[in-house]
Amino acid sequence: MLLYILGMVGIAAFAITGVISSGKRDMDLFSVALIGMVTSLGGGTIRDVILGVDEVYWVKDPSYLWVAFLSSAFAFFAVRIIEDRQQVFHYADSFGLALFTVIATQRVLALGFSPMIAITMGVITGVAGGIIRDVLSHRPPLILGREFYATPAFLGSLLFVILQKNIPHHEYNSIYAASLIFILRLFAIHKGLYYPSWLLYKKK
Repeated sequence: MLLYILGMVGIAAFAITGVISSGKRDMDLFSVALIGMVTSLGGGTIRDVILGVDEVYWVKDPSYLWVAFLSSAFAFFAVRIIEDRQQVFHYADSFGLALFTVIATQRVLALGFSPMIAITMGVITGVAGGIIRDVLSHRPPLILGREFYATPAFLGSLLFVILQKNIPHHEYNSIYAASLIFILRLFAIHKGLYYPSWLLYKKK
């Protein structure tokens, strides 16, 4: 039940980032809602297609689709009264990244795949929706910047796998892992947590 609720919250958070990201493009309600839905559902869809599951998660349970649409529609009107939209965007994106990464990792493990596959799919699920959103909104993708983005997702997914291996029946493993991702992203946003220069590829 906790996993299901977290999934819904993650969908709502990413849908909001999609709406904020496209807000300056003079789109109508349904165009903005579509970007919000693609942002929130895209990562999980890619995961399910790659793994070849019988049904994509939001096709099997349309509640995810409704949450994505209603969250996008709500955000379309609500963001008009928000002064610091960029801060809301970063917080919602970090929250969505944390939840989607951990939820995907947990689901892939539950399907019987190896920890390596679970971590890989967790990171892909977490970052894919944001990449789709940024491309559609003509924004530089966050994952392509120097700021910590994919690394927190990887570390959180890894932590979840370790916790599940050592204390598999602990009900808050997903909370601990998601919290690590969220905290690392906040440090990156507010404290300038960047990759050291020797880890960066620089064109000469």
